[in-house]
Amino acid sequence: MRVLPLITAALVMATLYLLVFERDRLLVFAAREAPASEAAPETAEAPVTTEAEAPAVSVVAIRSRAQSIDSAVLLRGETEAARQVEVRAETGGKVISSPLRRGAKVAEGDPLCAIDPGTRPAALAEAEARLPEAEARLEEARARVVEAQINANAAERLSEGGFASDARVAGAEASLVSARAGVRSAEATLRAAEAAVEAALTEMERTRIAAPFAGFLETDAAETGALLSAGGLCATVVALDPIKLVGFVPETEVDRVTLGAMAGARLVTGKEVVGRVTFLSRAADPNTRTFRVEVEVANPDLSIRDGQTAEILISAEGGLAHLLPSSALTLDDEGRLGVRTVDAGRAGFAPVEILRDTAEGVWVGGLPEEAEVIVVGQEYVTEGVPVAVTYREPG
Repeated sequence: MRVLPLITAALVMATLYLLVFERDRLLVFAAREAPASEAAPETAEAPVTTEAEAPAVSVVAIRSRAQSIDSAVLLRGETEAARQVEVRAETGGKVISSPLRRGAKVAEGDPLCAIDPGTRPAALAEAEARLPEAEARLEEARARVVEAQINANAAERLSEGGFASDARVAGAEASLVSARAGVRSAEATLRAAEAAVEAALTEMERTRIAAPFAGFLETDAAETGALLSAGGLCATVVALDPIKLVGFVPETEVDRVTLGAMAGARLVTGKEVVGRVTFLSRAADPNTRTFRVEVEVANPDLSIRDGQTAEILISAEGGLAHLLPSSALTLDDEGRLGVRTVDAGRAGFAPVEILRDTAEGVWVGGLPEEAEVIVVGQEYVTEGVPVAVTYREPG
């Protein structure tokens, strides 16, 4: 086994390690151990520059002044029909109407399904026929009360004059009580007859299923000949004007959203719409810890459909911000987003918060009212490094 190549390789690796990883210590040791005659020969190389004596790095900066802007809360959401209902039957029977097809426009009260009335008209006629009889019985009972009252008064007067016995007076009063009970019974019979008529009319009305509000059919109406039971689906109606934009705001920003606030949205189709916040949930979703927000938007031409993805911006209380080019943003060693600044001829770092992204640049908060921000060369300097600054106008 040859030992010399192994020793040579070990010496090379040790030399490379010292030159790469321990270069600073090696230079300090060499400077300390070198004799004075060798430390500064006539042809000696330039001394090593320490960090404090490092040359300034050329950068370009702008003098930025904070401006007042309207802030906004950005959400991702979707469109949702303002009203949607499944219209179902309240009674059973066979459908005898021609079906309306999905997409058909309907007005409030328009018929959607008609159910065969069957024996319902006969039941209504029977109930209506019992009504006059019940009314006649009530009138007869009231007449009996009048008659019994007269007899009771007469018996009482005759008894006072000694011409009628107490038994006769008691009988007359009993007849009056009975007559009054007959009136109450006749009134109950009349109310039952009226209720039967009302029930028969309601049952007849239930055979005609109408649209509860103006909108469009989302499904076909029930087919002719189909048998609907109580609770069976006739059709689904949706109303799209106005339409809602629905999003979910995180709990960290929920206090910035208020009812009635202006809101805008951009749909995936590129269409932009404007509305106002009409609902803000008081309870968070237990899974996402977010709060539901609804924005009402006019949709007279019905061009916005239910379920379209939307990017929603809700206006919030404004503040001071700086307009900077997005390229000026950088990260520090801890991963914080911020910008490099100029502070007494040296580079600094200031964390920022993006408030709004525009075509002209980004509006950021977190900086003082006036700041010198490095916009070119910020990636080549770290905090505390001397900089040679060239200023340019913002914009």
